[in-house]
Amino acid sequence: MLSLKIAFRYLFSKKSTNAINIIAAVSMVGMGVGAFALIVVLSTFNGFESLATSLYNAFYTDLTVTAAKGKTFADTPSFRNKITASPSVAALSRTLEENAYIKYVDKSYICTIKGVDDKYNEVSDVKSHIRNGRFILSDSFNQYAVIGANVYAALNVDVERSIYPIQVTVPRKGKGTALMPEDAFTFRDVVPGGVFSIQQEFDSKYVFVSLAFASEMIGTDNEVSAYEIKLKPGADLEDSKAEVQKIIGKDFIVKTRYEQRETIYRVMRLERWAVYAILAFIMLIISFNIIGSLSMLVIEKQSDISILMAMGASQGMVQRIFLLEGVLSAMIGATIGIILATILCLLQIKYEFLKLSGGDNSFVVQGYPVKMKLEDFVLTFFTVVIIALIASYFPAKKASDAVKESAIK
Repeated sequence: MLSLKIAFRYLFSKKSTNAINIIAAVSMVGMGVGAFALIVVLSTFNGFESLATSLYNAFYTDLTVTAAKGKTFADTPSFRNKITASPSVAALSRTLEENAYIKYVDKSYICTIKGVDDKYNEVSDVKSHIRNGRFILSDSFNQYAVIGANVYAALNVDVERSIYPIQVTVPRKGKGTALMPEDAFTFRDVVPGGVFSIQQEFDSKYVFVSLAFASEMIGTDNEVSAYEIKLKPGADLEDSKAEVQKIIGKDFIVKTRYEQRETIYRVMRLERWAVYAILAFIMLIISFNIIGSLSMLVIEKQSDISILMAMGASQGMVQRIFLLEGVLSAMIGATIGIILATILCLLQIKYEFLKLSGGDNSFVVQGYPVKMKLEDFVLTFFTVVIIALIASYFPAKKASDAVKESAIK
């Protein structure tokens, strides 16, 4: 406690040499700027990660079951019932995918048609991202297609008042060696029903059609590419995955929504930690100011150290005084930086005054997304303390050595 009081007194007392005050102020401001930058950057990364996750979650379901070998597997009611009987499964949808060539009037495009059944809207949130038209795949008269926004732009489709159908061409299963080339393909027309916009990866690739339409075109009978599963609220993702895997056996692969795009999520986390490491390294360089100011203070306080030694101060106590002074200086600067960063983040969340690309409505969100997490504040604070301890150790050790040398004399 006494060491802390003396450290506080040294921190705020006027030094005989003005250079010490300047260097101490620079080190305090530097740690504050470093803490400010860490909070702002990490919160922005959290915002982008949360935004990307929400967009991917709109397309990818909680769990996906695919065949371990081959593109499709046999679909039977008894097999589906085994999975839906699991207490953690809320809904299951059958899907069938195939590459396709589509044409609208005089424009063409290569895409992936995804046939889905009537339960797809129960497991996926694509319907909430319809930009034009509606999520309709069939009725009593027509088969419809819901196309991605980039496909829509490439074909220049008129969804609302189209008098032309979209012609879909897909390779027919098992007909790759047909004598007549046209026998290897199936041609069908669909009516444009709606346009979805989620994320460029999906918007430029997928066209949704009904499962019956896709099965007829591809030539599959009771076969699907995947079962897409939605879990009940509160169900643990990994436990549910293990449970479903146990039910269906080793001939099938079960993936969580994160494993379906594992690379992207891993890259986002790596980028976040890379930025943290860079900023922490910058703060470590800034901390050399702490070494300089404390070293000069140790020289200035030689007489005080002698008095403390005469009063019975130990070598460890003197070392603690200067260690605490360096840490206190860094903590004060960091606290101010964290408070300012919090204010900036709250203002950005409420007003979005920092715009993406000038706010020209070309992005999903107009302002930089920001999401503050408690662990980032804790991480920043401990980073500052650890760096300050490292920087303060050498001057503090020098002060304690001076006590030891005086005792020997």
